Amino acid sequence: MDVRQTISSSAPTMWDNTFTSSSVDVNQLQEKYAQDIEELTEEARSMLIAKGSTAAETLILIDTLERLGVAYHFEQEIEDQLQEIFQFHSKNENHYDLFTTALQFRLLRQHRYFVSSSVFDKFKNEDNEFKETLKSDVKGLLSLYEAAQLRIHGETILEEAVAFTTHHLKLMLQQLECPLQDQVKRALQHSLHRGVPRIQTRHFISFYETDDSNNQLLLKLARLDFNYLQNLYKKEFHDLTRWWNEFDLKSKLPYARDRLVEAYFWGIALHFKPQDSYARVDIAKSVQMLTTINDTYDSYATLEDAHLFTEILERWDVNEINRLPNYMKIVYKFLLSIYDDYEVEASKQAKSYAVCYAKETMKQLCKAYDKVLKWAMGQVQIPTFEEYVANMMVTSCVYVLLSPTISAAKSAPKETIDWLMGEPKIVAAAAKIGRYLNDLGSYERESKGGNLPVAVRCYMKQYGVSKEEALDKFVEQVEDAWKDLNTEWITQTSILGRDIVAEQLLTYARAAEITYENCEDGITNPEKYTALFVDPILI
Repeated sequence: MDVRQTISSSAPTMWDNTFTSSSVDVNQLQEKYAQDIEELTEEARSMLIAKGSTAAETLILIDTLERLGVAYHFEQEIEDQLQEIFQFHSKNENHYDLFTTALQFRLLRQHRYFVSSSVFDKFKNEDNEFKETLKSDVKGLLSLYEAAQLRIHGETILEEAVAFTTHHLKLMLQQLECPLQDQVKRALQHSLHRGVPRIQTRHFISFYETDDSNNQLLLKLARLDFNYLQNLYKKEFHDLTRWWNEFDLKSKLPYARDRLVEAYFWGIALHFKPQDSYARVDIAKSVQMLTTINDTYDSYATLEDAHLFTEILERWDVNEINRLPNYMKIVYKFLLSIYDDYEVEASKQAKSYAVCYAKETMKQLCKAYDKVLKWAMGQVQIPTFEEYVANMMVTSCVYVLLSPTISAAKSAPKETIDWLMGEPKIVAAAAKIGRYLNDLGSYERESKGGNLPVAVRCYMKQYGVSKEEALDKFVEQVEDAWKDLNTEWITQTSILGRDIVAEQLLTYARAAEITYENCEDGITNPEKYTALFVDPILI
């Protein structure tokens, strides 16, 4: 028996029966919310397309709608407005102050319009430093800080902007009044571009409520919309919990973590809109499945069992299940049930090719886990860091998590899968962000047994550095990967099907940032999600 099998149980979920205990019928409330949201949406749309607004006023309105989490109601109108601003106004912005210049830059880049960072040259002095007068412009500094998060390689002025704004915002933080102080604090903790939209929305609504200049119509719309979606999420999670309890893996596989809420968070992060229910729920199922499989390889399986599981999965034949030990039979059945569901959905969308892709990504993932286990157990020579990076492209799970998106999307043709399998730069960038942040976040937990994680060990060995230097390098790699991701997001031509995948890759990176925020293991310490799932907003 492998010593790893002495683990008797994982940490219990913190959520217990938070969602299953409620039996309140919210259908009537949801109908009232939907009716009110529709009326307010039409009023807000009129504001957005009204003639006579300046470009600066339109930018502020778009930014407010996006931060309040209701911009998805106005996608075409916002796109039309930004296209007009890009074509006719962005070339004539010399009169804009720092706040407006940075706001326009950020919004256009977020919507995949390439704007040169040279627009910020006018805010530098003859010594090529940011002007002294900017140091007291809090809103301008905050706007520049957020804009600089969309920097790409070689943009020295934006690298300088990050350092400049961070330094001065921290200096004046304690002197600021709320809600501006809270907004600055939140931005320094997590920028808009790297944040999960629904979490950012919950924070911004709180800021906006205390802002004397708020628009009460937009605020009411945001509150109603947030609660409407939260009720929808609760219903989905209630059904998801019933599905999970039917498998009863908590008692059958006590070593595996029960992280269904955290898994569902990833579903919301990648697909928050009401119409995305299928993809949201299936991503949650996938993440819980991946957590179970990861724990099996990482914390419980013997080398022999792990290799056998990998071998049998490669053939994907349920008739071979009796070759597996009992606990792996349970894992195998669980995995196959997930992919049976994919097959049903893919057939509805006439996408049998998506099922083949999904299964292949799962096979590759288990092979990669098997390889990591051999490295960790010292059965093979510790890899070079380049070998580790190649393997982490798979263990990031980014390919597996895209499977529900491909299966559910109506505009993701086979060519999109072929493009994905070619490992385009945007996939590699997202995978690196997820994997490096995972390594940083789970470092403390994994090293408690006295054995450093493989990633840290192979980097230390190859480059002769301390563990602290290795961890610092991982942080640096995350920043470089974000620049790669930004470059691909902003500069690559949109192609049908790829847009959907590219957006999921961006939100995958954002979810990883939140999950492993401040080098924490968010799956193990998930308290940060309570406001998103549990607490409604008072209306």
